[in-house]
Order: sequence, then C-alpha cells, then structure tokens
Amino acid sequence: MIVRQAANVLEIMEFFAQVKKPATLAEIADHFGWPRSSTFNLLATLSEKGYLYEPRPRAGFYPTPRWLAMARMISEVEPLPAWTHQLISDLSTETGETASIVAPAGVMAVFIDVVESKAAIRYFATIGHRVPIHATASGRALLLQYSQEERDSVYRKIEFKQYGPSTPISIEAVETELRNSISRGYCQSFADYSRDLAGAAIPLPIGDRRLSVVVAGPEFRIGPKVPDVAALIARTVDRLRPKTTAA
Repeated sequence: MIVRQAANVLEIMEFFAQVKKPATLAEIADHFGWPRSSTFNLLATLSEKGYLYEPRPRAGFYPTPRWLAMARMISEVEPLPAWTHQLISDLSTETGETASIVAPAGVMAVFIDVVESKAAIRYFATIGHRVPIHATASGRALLLQYSQEERDSVYRKIEFKQYGPSTPISIEAVETELRNSISRGYCQSFADYSRDLAGAAIPLPIGDRRLSVVVAGPEFRIGPKVPDVAALIARTVDRLRPKTTAA
C-alpha cells in the first residue's frame, strides 16, 4: 500500500535530482499531471518546513541543504564500511557489469550502494532500487541468512507472481532454490525477475546486519560466466574484508 502524499514528496525530490535546476509550480504540476492547487499546497508545506526555497524571485523552487544535512545525520548512524564500496567498485571494474550491496526491506530487497557498469547495454540500478526478495539472486542471498521461522514469516506476506519463466512461484520452489544455492556456493538468477538479466550473489553479513553483494548484467553477456563471477565475488570479499573484525 502506497501513501500517496508521502510518495508525492519523494517524487518531487527525485524530480529535482534529475532536472538539477529550480522549477516553477506550473512546471512541477505539468510534469506529474497534478492539479495546480494540490501542487501549491505541497510546495508551500515543504517551504514552510524549510525543505524548499526560491533561489531567485519568480524563478521557481529548489531544495534547501536541509535535505543533505538530514541525510548525513541519518547515514552516520548505520554507515557501510568503506571497504564495501571498494568491493563493488573492484567487481564492476573487473567484470564490466553493475555491482551492488543489497539489504532486506520486508518482502523486498533494496539496493543501498551501487556501481553501475559503463557498458551501453547494462543493468540499470540505483541506490533505493527494490526487487522481490524471493525472485532475485541478491534477495535469496539475504534469505539464506534468515532462520526458517523468519523465512516462513516473510513467505506469508509474499504475493507470488510469474515475473519470468524461471521465477519461483511457491514457497517450496524458493526453498529448493535456496538449497541449490547452498550446494553450489552462491545464488544465481537467469531472468527470474528481470527479463534478459542474469546475476550472481553471495551473502555479506556485517556484524548483525544482513547484506548481500550481487553482480548482474545482460544474460547474453554474463550468463555463461555466472560461476566465474560468483567465484570472483567470493575472492574479492575475502581480499577486502578486514580480518580482525566482523565489519
């Protein structure tokens, strides 16, 4: 269930991140197809709370630095260790594909750090991108860190859909794939969720945080190399993870 008013606020911020310049009420309303009156009320509220301002008279609205200040305060509480970004940077460079750190978010897996491939045809993923936890390699690498009781609780909330020809569409199918993942030593996906996309992932627990690391790209390019990519991920984690700490 999406709360529309909350979604509208986030969509406005994503809009400014894309256009990178002030925008008038009319431009924002037209972009989203919103009524002028409700757009005005939303912009006025954000301005009153100190999140928007008008850089120049009648030039439109733009976010204030308050967003950045709050984001910094929030991120300082649960920062990712610096080596994890080096991990996905090295993996992306060596494989030529998109590499990401992923965390659980209910029945979804959310990307919390991403290094995109530089190839023209690539897996387009950004921080905040969400995928079904049961239907992706990155998500299943998270589920492997759950107890059976915890997984059963997640399964009860999942709406199983046939996203692709190999999507697991039952609890037993997911559990079978998890057992197969343990046997092979990594999780894999071949268009399980996204058409023509393949990837390899392994669990990346850090302290008490359940994370996974995934490398994904077009199936025609990465598909034949998935076992090699998985082995590379494991070697790179072993090389970069600090030996004297769980972080």
